[in-house]
Amino acid sequence: MSSGGERQIPLDLGHVAGLSRDDLVLSSANGSAVAFIERWPDWPGPVALLAGPAGSGKSHLAAIWRGQADALSVTRSHIAAEIARHSQPRSYLLEDADLPGLDQQGLFHLINSVSQNRSALLITARSFPAAWGVSLPDLASRLKAATVIEIGEPDDDLLAGVMTKLFADRQVDVEPHVIQFLVRRIERSLGAVNTVVQRLDRAALEQQARITRQLAATVLSAFDRGQDKQLF
Repeated sequence: MSSGGERQIPLDLGHVAGLSRDDLVLSSANGSAVAFIERWPDWPGPVALLAGPAGSGKSHLAAIWRGQADALSVTRSHIAAEIARHSQPRSYLLEDADLPGLDQQGLFHLINSVSQNRSALLITARSFPAAWGVSLPDLASRLKAATVIEIGEPDDDLLAGVMTKLFADRQVDVEPHVIQFLVRRIERSLGAVNTVVQRLDRAALEQQARITRQLAATVLSAFDRGQDKQLF
C-alpha cells in the first residue's frame, strides 16, 4: 500500500478478450450453434442466420467462422458498394442485420451471388427476419430459405465458464463460490461478464486485495447505484 492510504492506480494494459475457438466456452445455450459453425463447409445451404439476444456470443462464433471460411465482413448499410470491390467469388459475414439502415437491395444481390458461386453468407441478428421490417419481397423470400440457428440466453454454466476464463486470462484466481455469487446477480449477457471482470480486476489492483465475495458485493452495489466511478 502507498503511504497516507492513497489508492494504487493500476495501469490499463489493454486486455482484449480472445475470439478464437480455444477461447469459446461450451454450454447447452450455445451448443447447437457451435456445432453448426464447426460443420463448415458442410452446410445445408449457402446462407445461414445466427439469431440470439445481445450478449449471447454471436460475434464470437461469427469471428470463428470468418477465419475458417476466409470470409469478408460487409457493413450493413453499404453491402452493394463493398461487394462491388471484389470480383472473385468468396464468402461473406454480415453482422447485426436487424438494426436500422440495412441495404436491402445489396443483401438481395449478395445472397444471389453466394448461391450462384457456391460460397457462403453468415448473417447475425437479434431477431428472425420476419421482425426486420424487410420491404423488398424478393429479399424476404430469400431470407425465408436461409438456415436459421438460434442461440439462447447464456445459462449459468456459460456465464460462469466465461467469467472463470476471463479472470484466468488476467492471471487472477477467483474462488468458485465468488463466481457463482456474481453469476446470480449480473445481467445475463457475456458483455456484462466482461464488464464485471474488468471492474473487479481493477478494484482488486487498486486495493491490492484478492477478489472476495465482499469485494464483489461492494463493486456490484456501487455499479447498481451508478457510483462505480468512485471506485474506478
